[in-house]
Amino acid sequence: MTNRILFLPMAALALGAGAPPPAAHGSKITVTVTDVRNGKGLLRACLVSSESDFPECKKAAGHHATSVDAHQGQVTFAFEQVKPGHYAIALLHDENANGKADRALGMIPKEGFGFSRDAPVRMGPPKFSEAAFDMADKDKAMTIRMRYLL
Repeated sequence: MTNRILFLPMAALALGAGAPPPAAHGSKITVTVTDVRNGKGLLRACLVSSESDFPECKKAAGHHATSVDAHQGQVTFAFEQVKPGHYAIALLHDENANGKADRALGMIPKEGFGFSRDAPVRMGPPKFSEAAFDMADKDKAMTIRMRYLL
């Protein structure tokens, strides 16, 4: 982001007065997360375009990831430069900031989680198709509710 700021004045001079700004390389998805139980740790989020990458969020083409400080109640963040496509979002409230989803008895999530479209959680995480949404070439806003089982 710093490079853009440094080069912006030079680009504006090269374009001349009245020239349109350069085309963006995608749109923005603004995500508001509700029901965050405390301000401990981080909220980790990933945006994937492939069923095989969801919800584990493997690093693959079309993968976007971000982490923000947790705040009790509500947290807002954005994925920038998202190209049109079919995506799903997975969230983790990593309360101890250890970079993983902690579990009790090896399978019950100890920390909060959430999915785009508030996809239902039954005997495991939702399918990609349950959380997936279409992204056009315009900005989008959505709300995801954080859930805690323990």
